[in-house]
Amino acid sequence: MLDISSLRSDFPILQNEVYGKPLVYLDNAATTQKPRCVVEKLTEGYYRANANIHRGVHFLSQQATEAHEEARRTVQQFLNARSAAEIIFTRGTTEAINMLASSYGKAFMRPGDEVIVTAMEHHSNIVPWQLQEMKLKVIPINERGELKMDVYEQLFTERTRLVAVTHVSNVLGTVNPVADIIRIARRHSVPVLIDGAQAVAHRPVDVQALDADFYAFSGHKIYAPTGIGVLYGKECLLEHLPPYQGGGEMIASVSFDRTTFNELPWKFEAGTPDFIGSTALAEALRYLSSFGWDAIAAHEEALLTRATQQLDGAGAHIFGQAAVKSSVISFALEQIHPYDIGLLLDRLGIAVRTGHHCAEPLMRILGVEGTARISFALYNTKEEIDILMAGIERIKGMF
Repeated sequence: MLDISSLRSDFPILQNEVYGKPLVYLDNAATTQKPRCVVEKLTEGYYRANANIHRGVHFLSQQATEAHEEARRTVQQFLNARSAAEIIFTRGTTEAINMLASSYGKAFMRPGDEVIVTAMEHHSNIVPWQLQEMKLKVIPINERGELKMDVYEQLFTERTRLVAVTHVSNVLGTVNPVADIIRIARRHSVPVLIDGAQAVAHRPVDVQALDADFYAFSGHKIYAPTGIGVLYGKECLLEHLPPYQGGGEMIASVSFDRTTFNELPWKFEAGTPDFIGSTALAEALRYLSSFGWDAIAAHEEALLTRATQQLDGAGAHIFGQAAVKSSVISFALEQIHPYDIGLLLDRLGIAVRTGHHCAEPLMRILGVEGTARISFALYNTKEEIDILMAGIERIKGMF
C-alpha cells in the first residue's frame, strides 16, 4: 500500500491553493507534477556539474558526461532494453516520433507507402507520417473503445511499412494489447512503434519481452521535467537509419567533401543535449520505481473505479469502457459544454482538461467536439474524487 500522505509531501505544489481552494490536480495525462527530489536534481546539476558534455577534458565536463550517460543506463534498465546504445534522448514523444518518421521514412519508405495506426492516436502519431506523405490505415474501435483486432490483420498490404500505435489512449484510457499487435505484425515482417507516453507512469514496460522495435515516451508525463524524452529502438534497426539532424556530437569526422557519422546512440543526438534534464529524468524513474508497480496499480485502479462509479451515478456519459483501462476518464454532462465544466471546476480549485485532447479524429468518431477529462497520478486521493464530484453536482445545479 502507498503511504499517500507521506508521498504527497514530496510534491510541494500540491499544497497550493487556487482561488482560495486547495488544489485538486487531475490533469496528469497532460503533465505530472514533479517531486522534490527531481527538482533538487536539476538544481544540483546546474550548481555542481554544469559543463558541456562529451567534448571537454576538464573535471566538470567529465562529471556531467558521466551523469548523462548514467542516466541513459537508468532508462535502459527501466525499459529493460538490451543495450544503452538503444536509448536516444529526445525532447519528448512528439520529437521521438518525428525523428523516427524522418529517418525511417528516408531509409525505408516512399510516398504512398502505408503506416497502420489506431483510431485513438494523438496528433503526434498522425501528422509526422502525413508529413512524410504516408497513407494511414486505421484500426477501428468498437463501442467500448477497444481495438477491432480482427480488422487489424486485414489492413496489411505489400505497401505496409510500419505499425505505429499508442500503448494507452490519452482520451479513452484504453490499454491496447500491444504484445498481440506486435505478434501479428511479425507475421507480416513489419516493424512496430509504440507510443508509450500514457503508459510508462502507470505500468511496467519491458521492451524485450514485448519485442517492440521502437518505443517512445515523454519525461514530463512521468514526474520528470519538460523537454526531455526517449526513443528506444532496436540497435539492429537504428544502425540502418540516417541521422535526423546534423551538427555537433552526431559526427565522427567532417570535411567539406563528406561527413561520417558517430556510432549509436549519439548519431541521433545532434547538438548539446539536455544533460541536466536527462539526470532529472533518471531521478524520476528511480523515484517512481521505488514504490513498486503492484502498489501503484492497486492505488490507481481504486481511484479509477471510484471515479467511474461516481460519474456514472451522476449521469455523466463516459467515453471508453474498455475491459482494461488506465487512469484516464473522459466524460460529458448533458447540455453542459466541456469548456464550461473545466472553467467552473477551476474556480473550485479543481484542475481538469477539456477539449479534443489532440485527438480530433477520435472526437469525430465519438460524435463530439470535445470532452472533459480527469487523469490520475500516484499522489491523487479518494477524497479528491469526492471533491470533484461535489463540484460536478454544483455545476449541474447551476445549469
